[in-house]
Amino acid sequence: MKVTVVGAGAVGATCADNIARKELASELVLLDIKEGVAEGKSIDMMQTAALLGFDTKIKGVTNDYAATAGSDVVVITSGLPRKPGMTREELIGVNAGIVKSVTENILKYSPDTILIVVSNPMDTMNYLTLQTSGLPKHRVLGMGGALDSARFRYYLSQELGCSPADLNAVVVGGHGDTTMIPLIKHATWGSTPVTNFLSEEQQAKIVADTMVGGATLTKLIGTSAWYAPGAGTAAMVESILRDEKKIISCGVALDGEYGQKDISLVVPVTLGRNGWEKIIDFKLSDAEQAAFNKSADAVRTMNDVLKTL
Repeated sequence: MKVTVVGAGAVGATCADNIARKELASELVLLDIKEGVAEGKSIDMMQTAALLGFDTKIKGVTNDYAATAGSDVVVITSGLPRKPGMTREELIGVNAGIVKSVTENILKYSPDTILIVVSNPMDTMNYLTLQTSGLPKHRVLGMGGALDSARFRYYLSQELGCSPADLNAVVVGGHGDTTMIPLIKHATWGSTPVTNFLSEEQQAKIVADTMVGGATLTKLIGTSAWYAPGAGTAAMVESILRDEKKIISCGVALDGEYGQKDISLVVPVTLGRNGWEKIIDFKLSDAEQAAFNKSADAVRTMNDVLKTL
């Protein structure tokens, strides 16, 4: 198997490191626009192979898309973070051009690949990729839900005093502080609803903390997170390449599911060798569905910016 990660920043490099350590691919290409960055980080990672015992071959390149030819999965992390004073519309305008260019160049050499979009704003960038790539919808996925669900499980584990690995909990909706919906009524510890162990106040706090999970880290460290986003992306790659059929929340194209069409939103799906293979219907309550519809409206407002570019 061959995997390409476009963007050798903190998230892209962390994703690549996770993929290499787990030997998910025999060949891994790290591509960046800045001269020397991908090359240097790939050499640094390769020098850990003797210590960690993996055999994945990592190659770093600068804008050499020919090196990505034949990739089974391509992760797109390219794009600029939102800067002080920058509107969301301005961010979309900048990153839309970057993501579209990356997608076009990747497909020249890997027309049968599966694309995982990490670039922000993720819902809109994934929708753009869906609209412009020409790929079947099952082969284009957004990463944000895997990250948000991991954060949800973290906050649940802190309140319950248990291992996050023993929890099943998913986030749906948009990948944003005001658009994501942690489905706490559907979360379980083992096979038991977590609501059996938590007061209404505890539940509300967990949901609120999850929704601002990204902003909390940005405030603490002065920049966006990278360990969990990188690991979340690598988990998606693993389920795809190993055909694990794991249920992971991902940004996907909806065509009537969850009451929405012509939009990319985060919902739980099974991930296997063909990309996302099945959308899992969680049978939302009226209140949850109303929140999902509100989230969709907010994401559509951002998607409308694409029409002005």
